[in-house]
Amino acid sequence: MSGITGNRDYRLLWTGQVVSEAGFSTTTIAFPLLVLALTGSAAQSGLVLGAVAISQLVAGLPAGALADRWHRKRIMLGCEAAQAVAAGGLVLALYSGVAEVWMLVVVAVVMGLSRALFEPAEEASLPRLVAEEQVPSAVAMNAARTSAGQLSGTALGGFLFAVGRAVPFLFDVVAHVFAFVSLLFVRLPGHPERAGRPPRHLGREIVEGLRWVWTRPPLRATVLCVVSLNLFFSAYYLVIIVLATERGVPSGEIGVMAAMLGAGGILGSLAAPYLHRWLSAYWLVIGVFWALTVLTPLAVFVHNGYLMGVLFAGIAFLPPAANTAIATYQLLSTPDELRGRLGGVLGVTGGLAAAAGPALGGWLVEVLPAVTAVLTCTGSIAAVTLLTTFSGTLRGLPAAPKVPELEETKGEV
Repeated sequence: MSGITGNRDYRLLWTGQVVSEAGFSTTTIAFPLLVLALTGSAAQSGLVLGAVAISQLVAGLPAGALADRWHRKRIMLGCEAAQAVAAGGLVLALYSGVAEVWMLVVVAVVMGLSRALFEPAEEASLPRLVAEEQVPSAVAMNAARTSAGQLSGTALGGFLFAVGRAVPFLFDVVAHVFAFVSLLFVRLPGHPERAGRPPRHLGREIVEGLRWVWTRPPLRATVLCVVSLNLFFSAYYLVIIVLATERGVPSGEIGVMAAMLGAGGILGSLAAPYLHRWLSAYWLVIGVFWALTVLTPLAVFVHNGYLMGVLFAGIAFLPPAANTAIATYQLLSTPDELRGRLGGVLGVTGGLAAAAGPALGGWLVEVLPAVTAVLTCTGSIAAVTLLTTFSGTLRGLPAAPKVPELEETKGEV
């Protein structure tokens, strides 16, 4: 890990983005509180939060293609600037007393579009920003950064809103300005080999990215692993919250459960580079699925919120190692000219799974007793565990994939 922390450019990017993540999470918590204060409508609160997720999903595939077409550092700078301006406009509207729900929707859409563009641009930049052997550490540190930003932002959001309605959004402005300034000093080469060449049709570039992922069995298998993990675990999380509520677990203990889940994820992200050195991608992936298969049904026997938090921390500890192995393979086995589109595909598939998971969990607790719903989630995870264990494609993942040449697009990006 010392190698990656000694990389000046990565350190600047990471520091700026941990603050940016905190600002985004603070705003995400403040949005529904502000809508409720302005209108008293829970439905409109959901509309604002939904605008972030929907705009991010809709823009995901085109954003990935644009990350392969445009200078990636400029994309990231533009995204930070756009979010700062949007949040700043909302702050002015709140201080002027003219804020309306439609303004919050506009800000939410800007945030969603900016994240859709920023994430594939950043992910695609990692192999150009750090040495190849540092990519696993960079992937893991980015995961820890996201978890840390979400935890701190979630804790700050409610507190800052209590100080003043505009304060969380003012903090968000400062966070994005800080990230923008940090990015200015990051040295990231562009795409000199694409200079002077006219871009191709955006739709064809999107299809090319989808084809690249789908026609390569190792990439397709790793994407399906991540989708399955996001889908069933997010469903399981909601089911456990309902189970804890039915058992009379106090809301404070439920909050501790959620915090322990985040803490376990952060610790797992910090440990991921070391686990990645000791174990192959195959063993990390099946190890995570087997651990989830063993640990998830234990919730049926746990009636204490603090003990459930410990269980959550254990469940969250190992997935970052598997995600690090998968993301490292995906990045290093994809040519630079397709890495943005790879990020777009991963963002959309992962986002759809993360959105469908809570809906699945809600449906399960509607039609089944909570305990049965827990075991249903466990059974689904166990089925995926068996498929991954006996997958010849996953077993054949190389420890250090070589970046292939892409004859059709070489020299066009």
